[in-house]
Amino acid sequence: MSNRIKEEFLQKSEPVRLNKYLSEAGVCSRREADRLIETGRVTVDGQRAQTGMRIVPGQVVKIGNKVVSKQDEMIVLAVNKPRGIVCTEERRERDSIVRFLNYPVRVTYIGRLDKDSHGLLLMTNNGDIINKIMRAANYHEKEYKVTVDHEITEDFLKKMSRGVAILDTVTRPCKVEKLGKYTFKIILTQGLNRQIRRMCEALGYEVKDLLRVRVMNITLDGLKEGKYRKLTDRELNELDQLLEQSSSLPGGRESRQERKDGAGKK
Repeated sequence: MSNRIKEEFLQKSEPVRLNKYLSEAGVCSRREADRLIETGRVTVDGQRAQTGMRIVPGQVVKIGNKVVSKQDEMIVLAVNKPRGIVCTEERRERDSIVRFLNYPVRVTYIGRLDKDSHGLLLMTNNGDIINKIMRAANYHEKEYKVTVDHEITEDFLKKMSRGVAILDTVTRPCKVEKLGKYTFKIILTQGLNRQIRRMCEALGYEVKDLLRVRVMNITLDGLKEGKYRKLTDRELNELDQLLEQSSSLPGGRESRQERKDGAGKK
């Protein structure tokens, strides 16, 4: 089955922004790539790279002494992250998700799950997917099952769904549903630092268990803890449809036609 996400990933003949190249190679986000370029750590054909420069196939890109190359195969994995595993690429971290997964192709995570949380984590070597899913302006859903330390009330559900004041802001309205005496489901379209835990804490509750069960159209169903699988072509096609109007740029959404016309390119 053909897939537009895969096809775009494999198109390498045209000049591409260096930050996009690094992102699509699974090194880091575009923003982080710009920081690496600005600090002088990136070279192209032995010369210090410049912010905003474009490269063409055949040029040698390095970070320090390590050559960076894009993979010929696009990888998107669904991982059931156990508790205790840290979402970081820091090699000195013994319990990093990269070490735990030990995947033969370099992949990075799409949205962190904190060390004490578990469940669905997407990992890929396609930087555009990472950027489009992670941009808060794109309003993509992430679903969690949460257990707290005392009984859930209607007042708690209403306040959670309407938005809670944390981190000098008020969280977006979200979908919240009671599943049991101490358990609820919540669907977020943003990803503030430790958002669910902070929201619950602000309302006098402590999170005892936090499980992510869905990211957009990808679910945890049938995936055992500590295991991973590749996304199917059907899932990738559904994901492509959901990402169609999404932007990988800081400004938020852009249409496919705007991308075709070159509007907002970095």
